[in-house]
Amino acid sequence: MKSILYILLMLPMFMTSQEKITGMVMEANEKNERIGLVGANVHWLGTSVGAVTDIDGKFTIPYKKEYTKLIISYVGFKTDTLTITKPKTLNHWLQRVDNLDAVNITSRKQTTSKSYLQAQNVMTVSRGELLKAACCNLSESFETNPSIDVNFADAVTGTRQIRMLGLTSPYILIATENIPSIRGASQAFGLSFIPGTWVESIQITKGAGSVVNGYESIAGQINTELVKPTTDDALFVNLYGASSERIELNTHINTKVSNRWHAGLYLHGNTHNKTHDVNNDGFLDMPKYNQINIMNRWQYTNAEKGFVSFINLKFLNDEKQTGELDFNPVTDKFSNTIWGSEIDTKRYEVSAKLGYVNPEIPYQSLGVQTAFSSHEQKSYFGLNQYNIMHNSLYANAIYNSIISDSRHKIKTGISYTYDQYDELVNIIDYERIERSVGAFFEYNYDNLDKLNVTAGVRIDNHNLLGTFITPRVHARYTPWGKSALRASFGRGKRSANIFAENQNLFSSSRQINIVNAGGKIYGLDPEIAWNYGISYLQGFNLFERKADVTLDYYKTDFKNQVVVDYENPQAVSFYNLQGDSYANSFQVEFNYNVFEHFDLRMAYKYYDVKTDYNAGRLSKPLTPKHRLFANASYETALQGNKKNNWKFDATFNWLGTQRFSSTVTNPVQYQRPDKTPTLGTLNAQVTKVFSSKFEVYLGGENITNVRQPNPIVSADNPFGANFDTNFVYGPIFGSLYYAGLRFRIPAI
Repeated sequence: MKSILYILLMLPMFMTSQEKITGMVMEANEKNERIGLVGANVHWLGTSVGAVTDIDGKFTIPYKKEYTKLIISYVGFKTDTLTITKPKTLNHWLQRVDNLDAVNITSRKQTTSKSYLQAQNVMTVSRGELLKAACCNLSESFETNPSIDVNFADAVTGTRQIRMLGLTSPYILIATENIPSIRGASQAFGLSFIPGTWVESIQITKGAGSVVNGYESIAGQINTELVKPTTDDALFVNLYGASSERIELNTHINTKVSNRWHAGLYLHGNTHNKTHDVNNDGFLDMPKYNQINIMNRWQYTNAEKGFVSFINLKFLNDEKQTGELDFNPVTDKFSNTIWGSEIDTKRYEVSAKLGYVNPEIPYQSLGVQTAFSSHEQKSYFGLNQYNIMHNSLYANAIYNSIISDSRHKIKTGISYTYDQYDELVNIIDYERIERSVGAFFEYNYDNLDKLNVTAGVRIDNHNLLGTFITPRVHARYTPWGKSALRASFGRGKRSANIFAENQNLFSSSRQINIVNAGGKIYGLDPEIAWNYGISYLQGFNLFERKADVTLDYYKTDFKNQVVVDYENPQAVSFYNLQGDSYANSFQVEFNYNVFEHFDLRMAYKYYDVKTDYNAGRLSKPLTPKHRLFANASYETALQGNKKNNWKFDATFNWLGTQRFSSTVTNPVQYQRPDKTPTLGTLNAQVTKVFSSKFEVYLGGENITNVRQPNPIVSADNPFGANFDTNFVYGPIFGSLYYAGLRFRIPAI
């Protein structure tokens, strides 16, 4: 093993056939200090061949004799054009625009971007896009994004559930800085545990993900990048208040401890203790809650030696209460007179990342990621009790290099996961330990002009799932200018946490049935699925303004699935798939810069999601076949101008009819129709930027005041046999308005 690693490390040093330019892009200063610019663009004039600088400002770009003009650009800096006649190492300082006599700005950075060069179908959502909505937590960060659907899981907990390609969040690998984070016990509420102001950007990948991040991804991946102590403001304050009397406060404090160490303290608190019952059904329309969330983040950077590392310490305390208006936890807990629920969660997290880039060979790097979390939830829903304790350990080591030249890149490494579960479901205790160790290899052929192929495979040994192989392939081809034709396929495997992922079932009178199939997790076999996808992106000019259109088609084909069956209104059954289950997703998206500073985004989505239930092949309940999305945004000045700037944003969502699970055996007064009506909601926000330090915003959600009538079945008899809160297809509360302010002191 040591000899193989030695060969991999030394191989690039003996490969002299490479034609490339390596270098570093830096910020110009009086002392010519080496202050690298991360994210600077470097590309050859007249081609699509380019590179982006890494966290130290370093880059590597292929070279050919016909390439003579190298363009180096960065937002807020002068764009330079360099004449290159031979391969060499290049160090270049860019000048800030405020040091120039004149500035001509011809374009602005998009808040949501898609790459024409990557093999994977990735959409990057920047912080600017997140600020278009209140974005109080990660679950509310996708309102302006057409690729993610946001739905309410039930009528009492207020939980927002996201979907991609027609599948719910358990089938999406959700990571924080490429460390899987929303999984296991945190699956139901974990998205609300990441405050929106902590988020720097979000990368949304459709289809099979990378083998580097694990084997669980089926529908796609969502990776959240957090703000960095070195680039975040020295002080940032965001105060939010809503008409529902929800109040939130976010505070960031960042400081430079030394030349190499920076530290950040991030504080989040939210509270809502107002009683709302707009529909007069005797139940709270939204839960009462209090949350305290703290993160201490340390960043170490040693550019000369090639090291960068992060250490994160997190603590969360989240308390929710919901149920009937008169419910008092002190006197009514577990009583059969007044229905109520409490969900109390405490979570501790420690994570660390260490990255090393060889200063002499910048394409050679080693990264180590590790994280430990302890998640404890104590909860009850009427007479149903659900407690879960989940301790998780994750470690991943990744080595990056090239073969022959920079067109041939490789990633390889090993990973380890450990999960200890202890669940109490009423009087039954479920305990298990899951351990897995895996190795992966990913090869990327990157000829930026035309073709980019990423092929990866990993092998894992799991104490309960056995030994298995996970292959994944992504390819991008550019048939002509401003285009990208992509295809992908891959396999995913996961153990279903049937109670943690479906906690809404406890807010009902349904009996829980598990059909034992002889598997090692709840008696059930693991879920296995293949995902196939094709996507086409085309950019063009329409009436001399920039536009692009994207067409996506993805199919998820389950070879085995843990079916969650609500078709008997008196029970919920879990059993392994006998037959077929699939999700077909088609989306067309159109983006257009209508006129200066005004952008329009529209999308149409079609879902065909069906499963063979015991009652026959049926479409997935509460999944609309047709969805329409439109977002319009306008600002009165370019993003570089932070003074006296107005920003306007509006988002419209229309949902077609959705199938209700069967209620035919209920008494007539507790039956529901076969399908829901259609509905449309409108959100809007106005932001006034007074200066680079201060701005205020005012917005509204569901401005059209759409409300679902009678969302709770048998609300008049919550301890009867027909009580159910799982028939929610739209808003319950109605219109909600909010206002807030943001204050920042930039870092010096």
